[in-house]
Amino acid sequence: MRHILRVNMSTQEVRKEPLPEQWKDHGGRLLTSAIVFTEVPADADPLGPDNKLVFAPGILGGTSAPDGGRLSVGAKSPLTGGIKESNVGGQLAHTLARLGYAGVIVEGKAPVGLWTLVLEADGSARLERTDEWAGLGNYALADAIKATRPADDRFATATIGPAGEKLLQAASIAVTDREGRPNRHAGRGGLGAVMASKGLKALIASDKGLAGLEHADKDAFVAAVRKFSTALHEHPVTGEGLPTYGTQILTNIINEAGGYPTRNFSAGSFEFAEALSGETMREVTLERGGNVKHACHTGCVIQCSRYWVDKDGHYKTKGMEYESVWSLGANCGIGDLDEVAELDRACGDIGVDTIEMGATLAVYMESGALEFGDAAGALEALLQVGTDSELGTVLGNGAEATGVKFGVTRIPVVKHQSMPAYDPRSIMGIGVTYATSTMGADHTAGYAITANILNVGGSVDPLSPEGQVALSQGLQIATGMLDALGMCIFVAFAVLDKPEALDAIAEMMSAHTGEEWDIDRLLLIGKQALTYERLFNEHAGFTAADDRLPGYMYTEKLPPHDAVFTVPDEELDTVYDFVAETAKDMGIS
Repeated sequence: MRHILRVNMSTQEVRKEPLPEQWKDHGGRLLTSAIVFTEVPADADPLGPDNKLVFAPGILGGTSAPDGGRLSVGAKSPLTGGIKESNVGGQLAHTLARLGYAGVIVEGKAPVGLWTLVLEADGSARLERTDEWAGLGNYALADAIKATRPADDRFATATIGPAGEKLLQAASIAVTDREGRPNRHAGRGGLGAVMASKGLKALIASDKGLAGLEHADKDAFVAAVRKFSTALHEHPVTGEGLPTYGTQILTNIINEAGGYPTRNFSAGSFEFAEALSGETMREVTLERGGNVKHACHTGCVIQCSRYWVDKDGHYKTKGMEYESVWSLGANCGIGDLDEVAELDRACGDIGVDTIEMGATLAVYMESGALEFGDAAGALEALLQVGTDSELGTVLGNGAEATGVKFGVTRIPVVKHQSMPAYDPRSIMGIGVTYATSTMGADHTAGYAITANILNVGGSVDPLSPEGQVALSQGLQIATGMLDALGMCIFVAFAVLDKPEALDAIAEMMSAHTGEEWDIDRLLLIGKQALTYERLFNEHAGFTAADDRLPGYMYTEKLPPHDAVFTVPDEELDTVYDFVAETAKDMGIS
């Protein structure tokens, strides 16, 4: 039986509760959004005691389902002012699931001190006061935690760095990978600040000695796992492209498509893109003796992750991922992987979202405070984040706060959150997702690059407004479903092209739960997640005006295609046309 662990920081009470019957189909993002919708007032102060921070593995977490170890972290966002689900890899999702937790709810606010939540394999849970860890970066904190558990090789953690402790809106939550490095981040939306506002510095969970979860029909589950694994291995993206080059395989592709945002979204291609590409990264990493294929969590068969090592062959940082290399590279006019790696490592240790910080540094550069391409100056500025400096506080609160402070008008945000690595003027499907997503500008919410650029799941002209709304809507629903299951978004490539992949997911769910799951039921949980989120945001005061791109993207032509965003507002307003009926069926409003 799955349980909720409720942690009241105000009273220090830690209590296990049965998962409510109405949420038995809920996991991951569906559960975090249900809890936030149900228990957090829409007008709550995101950094106050009424907000709640929720950690939830997916329904398939703790099993051998391929790529099923993603973790959802939910709360009201201090950055967007709306609901937030930030998704992260690493080992923690599997660990929580094997401990029997569908979710961990952190509520209230500690009156004094800095605390760590410890979940042991024997089922016990406790809060420990750890004031001595105040101010530690994520890497030093990981070492400090490891020193307290010398006999435990099966624990995973979620931690915050100095940016979180300073309650900065770009603050992330770091999760450890299989090797215990805190290099996976729930980055978007400032949830590191929410965690800090509770007085929580770290969560430690151990499943030492525990086995994977039981299934209603083990043989059927194993057969479905094999079927799904085969589909992933046979697809050219998940079986070849991502394992070989990682997410950085996209750099040359998006650059050639004219959608690679450069120097604060002023152009769609970067002259040094090849130097940042996955091909170059692989070549350099192999020359230095680094790792070019790595699973971010147990059971990942795609293995798109890798380690970047310095010129002496020493570990520097995870990845680096496409989004991070773009945001700290091309968007800032920086074309050197080692310089980007220094920035990426600093972001990870300080505990800030690389997408938000790259956008922030680019806006700062546009103000004239730094030259585009000044990597040393960018690092110097970044290292002030999480300190008491005025500049660090401004930068740590994100691109919009920085633009307002320094008088920059071209700020690439939606719902106050920075855009990722695809310019919506030349890839309009992703523009629909940016504009309408319940999360703010978020590529993973509905990854239209599939059909716009990669011809996966069909083909939709990225430079035409035609078909973009339907594309984004379908992908947002499918993504909500995958997030509820705890599956990596990259499995969508196979799911969109190979019918047997989606069938296998339904078969895994049926065999695991003992209930009948089909494609309609899978898509329903995606709609339900979006419905919770859309209604919460409406209650928080969001309107159709919030589902728009920045004004300059409708008028300022983007080279090389001289493109502007032309999807009509009235079409954007139809993306969530399923919400009213779904909400009625769910009995919520």
